[in-house]
Amino acid sequence: MYVLSWLSLFIQVAFITLAIAAGLYYLAELLEEYAVATSRITEYRVWFSTAVLTGLYVFEHFPTYMIGVGLFLVYLFYFGLLQTFPFIMLTSPNFILSCGLVVVNHYLAFQFFAEECYPFSEVLAYFTFYLWIIPFAFFVSLSARENVLPATMQPGDDVVSSHFTKGKRGKRLEILVVFSFIKGAILPSRQKIY
Repeated sequence: MYVLSWLSLFIQVAFITLAIAAGLYYLAELLEEYAVATSRITEYRVWFSTAVLTGLYVFEHFPTYMIGVGLFLVYLFYFGLLQTFPFIMLTSPNFILSCGLVVVNHYLAFQFFAEECYPFSEVLAYFTFYLWIIPFAFFVSLSARENVLPATMQPGDDVVSSHFTKGKRGKRLEILVVFSFIKGAILPSRQKIY
């Protein structure tokens, strides 16, 4: 029975991993299809996160440094990333600093919740609604940056000549390509029989 329990745990983890991968693949496809609507929804999430932080400071008396870092992250970096959404450059200072501040924010949250006694459901709600939803939206949008048609053009940009002069990049490391590979490797492909 002991060996069977470990085997069942392995099978359950494999199914959960596949379900998460399928969900991420579907979300990436939706983001490519509805980029403008996703941008609007992400902006509403950012505003909601701001309201949550303000409410936590006023009603729950969360520490000022924790709320300050959170609002700094939201206003300066998330709204900055929304300006070019879904086209997020991994090498931009805005993206790099926002990733660093997300790590700092997680550290401050872990430190605060280790010292204060809150029920697990409330801690999970804080992490979900404030720390994970918005970075997750930006993470999923990384796959859509090359498959979405440009909505606006910068002065001096020519979409057609820009496409042909840049050439193809070496290795594409987008999440959609990884999920397509996993899907092709795990799931059998259908072939038409004539």
